[in-house]
Amino acid sequence: MTREYLKKATLTPSSGASDVHDIVQGILSDIEQGGDAKALEYAAKFDKYQGNVMLTQDEIEAAAARVPEKIKADIRFSHANVKRFAEAQKATLKSVEVEVVPGMIAGQKTIPVDAAGCYVPGGRYSHIASAIMTVTTAKVAGCNHIVACSPPRPGVGIAPAIVYAAHICGADRIMAMGGVQGVAAMTFGLFGLPKANILVGPGNQFVAEAKRILFGRVGIDMIAGPTDSLILADKSADPMVVATDLVGQAEHGYNSPVWLVTDDRSLAEEVMQLVPTLIDALPEVNCDNATRAWRDYAEVIVCADRDEMAATSDEYAPEHLTVMAEDLDWWLERLSCYGSLFLGEETTVAFGDKASGTNHVLPTSRAATYTGGLSVHKYMKIVTWQRSTREGAKPIAEATARISRLEGMEGHARTADIRLAKFFPSETFDLSAED
Repeated sequence: MTREYLKKATLTPSSGASDVHDIVQGILSDIEQGGDAKALEYAAKFDKYQGNVMLTQDEIEAAAARVPEKIKADIRFSHANVKRFAEAQKATLKSVEVEVVPGMIAGQKTIPVDAAGCYVPGGRYSHIASAIMTVTTAKVAGCNHIVACSPPRPGVGIAPAIVYAAHICGADRIMAMGGVQGVAAMTFGLFGLPKANILVGPGNQFVAEAKRILFGRVGIDMIAGPTDSLILADKSADPMVVATDLVGQAEHGYNSPVWLVTDDRSLAEEVMQLVPTLIDALPEVNCDNATRAWRDYAEVIVCADRDEMAATSDEYAPEHLTVMAEDLDWWLERLSCYGSLFLGEETTVAFGDKASGTNHVLPTSRAATYTGGLSVHKYMKIVTWQRSTREGAKPIAEATARISRLEGMEGHARTADIRLAKFFPSETFDLSAED
């Protein structure tokens, strides 16, 4: 490739990361052994909150009453879009059956997991949309019990808009507990909850590590790192729109990479001039995050042509991928590694993050090379079944016996032998693995 870096990242998201594994493992072990009391102890230490862990109906209604009507309408609008898209996704999963050989029928059916634990961040930012994205998809999937868990603020509790969103989207219980202790409570079935079968939702490095450690005994949506975003732009792109979108994603966190890939050097240079000014215009906390993300993690890459741009994008496999270029259909067909794709300046990552219907819980750190984001499918188990007539079982049993013996698995072979002997007592079969 002939790509040129006008700006190269000096750090990666893992640079200087502390090893949180031992801390998280210790907390999980303490809570598993100590149960509710130990979880409350950690909640008092980290959340600094003494209110109810499980919100009552009165508390939910009181929180909803504090949410402005305009915001309630926006939450309902977002929920309707996410629900509509999730229902369409669910419709793509079908029960099927096929007669693989005469008399032997194999099938597939989908079964939702029973209990889902949805973690909703509520620290620096109140992630209202995360409640919508996680709870709605679990509800559409058909999970019987859905817990929304979010860190409370001292003396306040969970942000009222998060409570309202979780409630209208279908959460059966809303838990005021954050961090590792919240994840542990859902996993171990504390405070009267059923044990979660799957944990979903974004969180800080401690939440992510807790999910990593617990994966196996429960399912998870994915192991997430800092959010990342890439923009593909050609000469037709508006530099101000490109720069604004880069800044909008950089404010996520100090270590959130943003990348611009283009075949137009003048566009790249103009965007690089605009970004610092746009960052300086942000509120202080957002400005600090975006400044550090742009300074240390951002990259601007000039490629020879659109084929090289696409290849570069697939190599980076971004969580969010925006295309501001001509011939959008070409890009849709060509690109293959991304969490979610935003085609044209008429859409943007923030639309998907908040209200357009696609999910914002997406693969980071190049995980888009092998997986997609959270969807209704994540809560569904695709299971198989089979049924056979005795005639249909005959060729299957013969092949099974011979393959098993070739593998050295005599016990397996004999489960086939006994059926052939029972079903066809007058027949003789060659069940040896040798010629």
